[in-house]
Amino acid sequence: MLCKRFGFDEMETAEDIASDTFLTAAQTWPVKGLPHNPVAWLYNVAKNKANNFLLRSHLFDTKIAPAIKSETAEAFEIDLSPESINDSQLQMMFAVCHPAISTEAQVGLSLRILCGFGIVEIADTVLTSRETVNKRLFRARGKLREEKIAIELPGPAAMEECLNTVLTTIYLLFSEGNYSTTSNEVLRRDFCLEAMQLCYMLAENPFTYRSQVNALLSLMCFHASRFGFYRAYKQHTPFIEGIQLK
Repeated sequence: MLCKRFGFDEMETAEDIASDTFLTAAQTWPVKGLPHNPVAWLYNVAKNKANNFLLRSHLFDTKIAPAIKSETAEAFEIDLSPESINDSQLQMMFAVCHPAISTEAQVGLSLRILCGFGIVEIADTVLTSRETVNKRLFRARGKLREEKIAIELPGPAAMEECLNTVLTTIYLLFSEGNYSTTSNEVLRRDFCLEAMQLCYMLAENPFTYRSQVNALLSLMCFHASRFGFYRAYKQHTPFIEGIQLK
């Protein structure tokens, strides 16, 4: 949501605000207790931190100057509805997988931004060195800024090309969770669950509903049926029972 608001020009700022939000939670919750709605708490704190940043930072002069009519900047609003959050995730997935950057960079950037992979995890997943990954990510971020890539779903002509990279990223995320090479745990359920949820969002959206999406989702459901978390996940995710794959 923060990346969508700031754009690729200030992606690092969005990452910093998100990290600072989780740091605030780690410092506050052990003292004051867990909030009644932790997710809403995180979104509201992130929104306040973004507002504070916009008010004090000179880096955003060119972005917010037209909207400033007094000493107070326009309020930063976040739509917390599930539809808005899902749409933003989908748009971000395809924006990061834009053909303007190489396929290797698309996958690396997706794993970094959308999946939370560290540099070491990305390097091990795509079988390359840390230095190579760092260079790819640096060039990819610069290219997205230079091309002024909008965070939105691509048109029908570019959809198929971008979709293949998106599915590759989701598959790599699930594979790392199914047999982790960078963790003390062989099975990382959080990675597998995140991959399944991302793929399900593609299957739910009429613009990204494709046979290859269903095929990947069915493959992950098949493997997840042997995981210990599958029973609990199934209870909270009705789509697994109702989905029909052709």
